[in-house]
Amino acid sequence: MLYICRKNYKQIKMDTRTETMQPCTIAYMRRTGAYGIECKAVMEQLKLWAKQTNNLNDDSIVLGIALDNPEETAPDSCRYDACLVVSNDFHTDDTSILTRELNGGKYCVFTVAHTTGSIQKAWSTMFTEISTLGYNLDFSRPIIERYAMKMIRKHLCEICVPIR
Repeated sequence: MLYICRKNYKQIKMDTRTETMQPCTIAYMRRTGAYGIECKAVMEQLKLWAKQTNNLNDDSIVLGIALDNPEETAPDSCRYDACLVVSNDFHTDDTSILTRELNGGKYCVFTVAHTTGSIQKAWSTMFTEISTLGYNLDFSRPIIERYAMKMIRKHLCEICVPIR
């Protein structure tokens, strides 16, 4: 489905589909504090580490995961993980890099232009779209911003919203 929203005289084109993600292992850096430009900084720090350790290549998938709802959690307590999908046997001695398993499940996936404006606008319209499509949110899993290197070259990224 192609969803077009007119807001502030600009168009956002979101290709929407459902996908069942498999569980995976992620290496990540966590930032605690208000969501905003600082989240981008931790993402850049993760990508720099990944490049320096040869963990970033054409097939890499980088994730941004906001773990808390800023309407329910104090800004200074909001957690954001900048993540890299890694192999199940991944290991590092770098203490700034944590690892964990990310649960899989069914997601509504929105493909959007990889720009701050497009991503912000997608966040403001996607919940209405999910409701229109007849899905319910699954609050037991986080929303994931997915940046596959192959898609970034096309100036695209995805927002993956857990549904049931």
